[in-house]
Amino acid sequence: MKLWRNYPRNLKVLLIAMLINSTGMAFLWPLHTIYITQGMNHSLTDAGFVLMLHSAAEIVGSFLGGYLYDRIRGKRTLLYGGITSAVLLLLISMGLAWPTYILVMIFLGVSIGTIFPPIYALAGSVWIEGGRRSYNLMYLILNIGVAVGTALGGIVAQFSFRYVFWANASSYVIFLLVVWYLLREPQPQAQKSSEEWSRTTLRSIRFHKSPGFISLMVLCMGFMFCWITYIQWQTTISSLMLQFGFTLASYSLLWTVNGLLIIVLQPIIQWLLLRRNIGWAWQLEAGVVLYMVTFFLLSQSQQYSGFLIGMMIMTIGEILIFPLVPAIADHLAPDNRKGIYQGIVNGAANVGRTIGPLFGGLLLDSYLPSVLLYSCVGVGGCALICFITYQRLQYTKGNIELVKVSK
Repeated sequence: MKLWRNYPRNLKVLLIAMLINSTGMAFLWPLHTIYITQGMNHSLTDAGFVLMLHSAAEIVGSFLGGYLYDRIRGKRTLLYGGITSAVLLLLISMGLAWPTYILVMIFLGVSIGTIFPPIYALAGSVWIEGGRRSYNLMYLILNIGVAVGTALGGIVAQFSFRYVFWANASSYVIFLLVVWYLLREPQPQAQKSSEEWSRTTLRSIRFHKSPGFISLMVLCMGFMFCWITYIQWQTTISSLMLQFGFTLASYSLLWTVNGLLIIVLQPIIQWLLLRRNIGWAWQLEAGVVLYMVTFFLLSQSQQYSGFLIGMMIMTIGEILIFPLVPAIADHLAPDNRKGIYQGIVNGAANVGRTIGPLFGGLLLDSYLPSVLLYSCVGVGGCALICFITYQRLQYTKGNIELVKVSK
C-alpha cells in the first residue's frame, strides 16, 4: 500500500483503467475460436480467418491510436475507442449472421487497437522518472485482469456466450467512466501550430534511417514473431486441448495459472534483472528461448501436465519480453513521436496476432499437431535472430556515439 501511495495519481488511474479493460477483454478473447467453431458451427480455418481480419484491423487501429495521441492527446483517443468498442460488442451479442459478424469484428478490431498506444504513451509521460517501472506495472495489472477475466469467462460461457459479450461491453462502460472523470492528462511540453504538427507527424510516419528507428523496426519484427507463437495459446491450443478431451474449464485454468505466476514472479524477476544489471537485449533473447522450449515440450506430451508446465515456462518468457518492448520504444522515441512509436509496437504485436491464427488453423486442420508445434519452435528461432540483430545494432550505435564524444 505504501508503494501504491507513492505512485503518481495519473499512473494509478491508468492502472485502474488497464485492469478494467483487460478483465473485460479476457472474458472474450480466449473464447473467440470456440464461439465460432461451436457456437456458430464454422471450421477452425474459418475461425482463424476471422481472427486474422480482426487482428489486421487492430493493426490499423494501433497506428490510428498512435496518430490520434500525437494529434489530439490520449484522453479523447481512449474515449473514442472505448465508446465504439462497447457499441460494437452489444451488436455482436444480438446474434449476428456470419457476414455481418465478420464486418463488425473488423470494426471492433480497429476500435480496440486505438486504446493501447495512448495508454502506454501516457504511462511513460505521467511518470518519466519511473523509467521501465511504469511498463512493468502496466503489464502486471493487465495480467491480473487476464487471470480474473479468463477464469470468470470460462464459467460464464458455459451458460451463454451472450453473457460474455455483455460483460465485455459493460467493462468498456466502466473504463469510459474512469477515464472521463479521473484521468487528468498532462499537458504537452510545447504547443505547436497545426502546420508544424502536420510536418512533424508526417516525418514520424515515414521510414527513415536514424539508428533508433532502425533498431525499433528490428525489435518490432522479433516482437511480431513472438506473438505468432504466443497467439497459438489463445486460438489453436484451446481447440487442440478440446480434441485431446480436456474441458473448457481446464483450459481457462491455464490462463489463471499464467496470471497468478505473473503476479508472483514478475516483481522477483525484475528485481533480479536490475540487481544483476542484465541488458535489455539479453533479456529479450532469454525470453524467446523459453518460448521455443515451451513448444518443443508440447510436441512431446499430450498430458495436461505438459500443457501446465508449458504454460509456466512460457509465462517466464512472457515476463521477460512483453513489458520490455514498449519500454524500449519509449526510450528510443523522440518526445513528439511517443504515440507513433507505441503504435508501431502495438501494430507489430497485432501483425503477429493477425498471421498467427490463420497460420495455426491451417496447420492444425491440414497436418498433425506436432507439425504446428515444431513450426512454432522455428518461428521462435526467427524472433531470436531479430533480437540478436537488435543487440548488434545497439552495440554499433553505442560505439558510434562514443567516437563522436571522443572527438
